[in-house]
Amino acid sequence: MLLKGKVVLVTGAGRGVGRAIALEAAKAGAAVAVNDLGVGIGGDGRDEGPAMEVVREIEALGGKAIALTKSVASWQDAHEMVAETVDRLGGLDGLVNNAGNLRDVIFHKMTEDDWDAVIAVHLKGSFNMARAAANVFKEQGSGAMVHMTSTSGLIGNFGQANYSAAKLGIVALSKSIALDMARFNVRSNCIAPFAWTRMIDSIPITSPEQARRVEKLKKLVPEKVAPAVVALLSDAAVKVNAQILGVRNNEIYLFSQHRPIKTAHTADGWTPETIVERVIPQFENDFLAMIRSPELFIWDPV
Repeated sequence: MLLKGKVVLVTGAGRGVGRAIALEAAKAGAAVAVNDLGVGIGGDGRDEGPAMEVVREIEALGGKAIALTKSVASWQDAHEMVAETVDRLGGLDGLVNNAGNLRDVIFHKMTEDDWDAVIAVHLKGSFNMARAAANVFKEQGSGAMVHMTSTSGLIGNFGQANYSAAKLGIVALSKSIALDMARFNVRSNCIAPFAWTRMIDSIPITSPEQARRVEKLKKLVPEKVAPAVVALLSDAAVKVNAQILGVRNNEIYLFSQHRPIKTAHTADGWTPETIVERVIPQFENDFLAMIRSPELFIWDPV
């Protein structure tokens, strides 16, 4: 019961990874605010059913939960959801930024709307919710946030410039939150989840290679991601801050973060010509290969 007596708000918790996290948090003793708009993958439509269904599942387990069906993309909605959680569940100790959408398209065909729609939910939505929760966490002198990033941002992928930019932006946001709020005993970490969800299912299969990858992905269940999130939300993880973990079935990764790996210097100052002549040849053996996430994680899930 790592979260006994705590209150956790999980966004995008009506299905998939978010639902699994909400249920795992409830099993660990937390009261859970379940946020979900019940929209389609691209953000269309609206249905309160998914959030309410998860609430009923938690109540059937003997837990306490409420449904929040407002949008993380709205500053006002985010603050209202945090206020409602505090009012109805008696506080807020943990926030999981999991809500997401997809508008996959090759970059030279991507529209402004494709970009804005994904950035609004993933990156701005994570900011909105974290900023609203920060008021509560600062006042009480404690709190934990877990944000969902992706190897699409950490490593790269085709047709996901909007999604990748948002997910890597979330890493920087999480680090900034950790740095700014450590003095208030507030922690902020990221998880890159590997799981078969309706978002992944929406990606079109255009080659035998993709078809083989999809069959591997179907083995990755959302329930395998949830324990790591609960662990990071708990007081037992007080020493974990500003980190990036990956969860792939029974595998957990600690991702590296940007640090210099090589240096070049000159007493005379650089010119464009000397950089081309000396620096690039010196660095090129250490350039990272331009690969996609599927080309890095080539082994079968454990």
